[in-house]
Amino acid sequence: MIKKEAYVITGMSCAACSSAVERVTRKIEGVQQSDVNLATGKMTISYDTEKVTPEQIIAKVTKAGFGCQQVQQHNFKKNMPSSEKKDTKDKDLIKLVATWIFTFFLMYVSMGSMLPKPLPLPELFDMHTHSVNFALLQLLFSIPILCLGRNIFINGFSALLHKNPNMNSLVAIGSSCSFCYSLAITFLLSDTPTLVHSLYYESATMVLTFVMTGKYMEARSTKKTKSAITSLMALAPETALLIKNSQVKEVPANQLVVDDVILVKPGTRIPIDGIITEGSTSVDESMLTGESLPIEKEIGSFVTGGSMNLNGAIYVKVTRTGNETTLAKIIAFMEAAQGKKAPIAKIADKISGIFVPLVLVIAIISGIVWIILGKEIAFILQVITSVLVIACPCALGLATPTAIMVGTGLGATKGILIRSGEALEVAGNTDTVVLDKTGTVTKGHPSVTDVITYANITKEQLLLYGATAESVCNHPLSKAITDSVTDISEFKVVNFTNNPGLGIEATISNDKTTLEIYAGNLQLMKKIAIPINQSCLIQAEKLASMGKTIVYIAQKGEGLLGIIAIADTIRDTSIEAIKMFKALGLKVHLLTGDNKKAAEYIGQQIGVDNVIAEVLPQEKANMIEQLQNQGHQVMMVGDGINDAPSLVQANTGIAIGGGSDIAVEAGSIILMRDDLQDAARAIKLSRLTMKTIKQNLFWAFLYNSIGIPLACGILYPFTGLLLTPMLASFAMSLSSVCVVTNALRLRTKKI
Repeated sequence: MIKKEAYVITGMSCAACSSAVERVTRKIEGVQQSDVNLATGKMTISYDTEKVTPEQIIAKVTKAGFGCQQVQQHNFKKNMPSSEKKDTKDKDLIKLVATWIFTFFLMYVSMGSMLPKPLPLPELFDMHTHSVNFALLQLLFSIPILCLGRNIFINGFSALLHKNPNMNSLVAIGSSCSFCYSLAITFLLSDTPTLVHSLYYESATMVLTFVMTGKYMEARSTKKTKSAITSLMALAPETALLIKNSQVKEVPANQLVVDDVILVKPGTRIPIDGIITEGSTSVDESMLTGESLPIEKEIGSFVTGGSMNLNGAIYVKVTRTGNETTLAKIIAFMEAAQGKKAPIAKIADKISGIFVPLVLVIAIISGIVWIILGKEIAFILQVITSVLVIACPCALGLATPTAIMVGTGLGATKGILIRSGEALEVAGNTDTVVLDKTGTVTKGHPSVTDVITYANITKEQLLLYGATAESVCNHPLSKAITDSVTDISEFKVVNFTNNPGLGIEATISNDKTTLEIYAGNLQLMKKIAIPINQSCLIQAEKLASMGKTIVYIAQKGEGLLGIIAIADTIRDTSIEAIKMFKALGLKVHLLTGDNKKAAEYIGQQIGVDNVIAEVLPQEKANMIEQLQNQGHQVMMVGDGINDAPSLVQANTGIAIGGGSDIAVEAGSIILMRDDLQDAARAIKLSRLTMKTIKQNLFWAFLYNSIGIPLACGILYPFTGLLLTPMLASFAMSLSSVCVVTNALRLRTKKI
């Protein structure tokens, strides 16, 4: 029997940790699948109950160095990780700031005297006349940094002991070697002051500071990812108005059962999925469809929990509860999608599994060889130390974070906020872009696009009559008409009737005249027996084929005055953005919950390759998954609540900054401006950054490929030259400087 369970995993700090948990659990005979969600700290595992027990799984994960506890029952609100406390967040920031302060002083002391114009230091700490004091001062500044970064050592050495070395392992070994050698030199300075040039406390600590900065940024990104799901859950009200024995009683929404009848008042959110049994209204379902226009609902219509009831009281019979509701399924999909990793693993983490033990083996073998050749202990220790020092992976450790820090900084200056190094890395591999329509390609709110008159009045008069009549209604179509007129003070509304699903009737008047105005759809015109000529119907059908909503304006006694077409218009930058995507070699899809006619018209206008319309959030995310299964690297760009699942599912999710908070929290890249062109710029930035990272890694490996053999003494038998720890330290520092300098070149690039 195959069983699927969830476990809470503790002690994970990076993607390599979650990969290690997956690796050890997948090796268990009988385990079919194991996926670890780093954001929520959960592992979902499917296994054969005849071959595997929960105790075996827990034991295996614990042996790998992580905590593991079974989740007894899956409940979204109960099992969601609680938000981090503010004081913990502040503590991490204070720790990081303190680390940078100590690093600054250490660099001032250690490197200041080597500048063309040396930086001033008290005579007591002069490196030539008081070398011991000079070294002790560096030691004094190094110890706090090592203490502040102790988690890197704990995690790194723990991972190494459990045979799962990661980036922390590289940094921990490198930093430890540098520090221990410097400490040994410090004790020898009183006898040999010239060894002062062999100190490299700054090498031991600088890489720690960079790594801690990256981890702080990653932790903030993880918290935001969690809050996206929390915000989605907050859409559904906590309470509902239950109708029982002809009485209205407020009860917790989670106590509702199927067939209960609830009252939903205007201006409130619908607590749960159900069918309207009494009343009619307009419902804002943008959280589901992304459609900016409300949907008319009447008896027998299905309504979704979390959507907004706009203008009518309705009675709803509950049809779904708990995990079966639409909103709960969206949350479940998001949580599952967050556990899916980008196909590109961090290069340095992959290398660490081979590089670290390889360097240790090389150092030991070198020592053994020189012992066999009869060299003294001092010579052998010098060789071993030089190998460890020159192989200290500072350049390797700095290669990725420095480029990412500069790349994300450049993006921020352009209004492109990138949540993590992984997001920056993956974005450059995009070959397919999927765009939401409403609020992303378009402006996200309806406005008047066409005004056609059929009576002896001007377009301005038609708009004035319509805007005045609609001014007392809060419907989005009414607001679009009202906003199209600068001044409606000429008339005032003296009588108003709302016909849900049809339109409005209003009496407007001024000192000279009184007019009875009708504004609504074709069904309203038929209801009040207003004749519509054939030319008008043809014109209206043509406008509707472009995805526009038609509002008929009529006057009692005069008949049809004209029609007003309303639509969500294209952003000024959208067409140019599509051209930029195609210039980068990308295929562009338009994916929307809007109606097919509107979507195809918009798609034709902006020039996308493919249009898919009338899809729900789950279907959107499924479409993204289908593209991924075909081998595509997919970028999703959206702004609405309904886009959150697909933003998480995509390899790269880009949220428009002007969109909903939930979309912004779900996106891995945030555009501060409502400009789709910035999404294309984010791809260009990613590609430039990845190019820099690859250059850095090439330099780091070239340095090690040359430096390690020299440190082993490969030239000593032929030339008598032996790379001393001091020269090894200089070479190591030089490699780090080259890597950082190359990363800083990113600042000069245009995106």
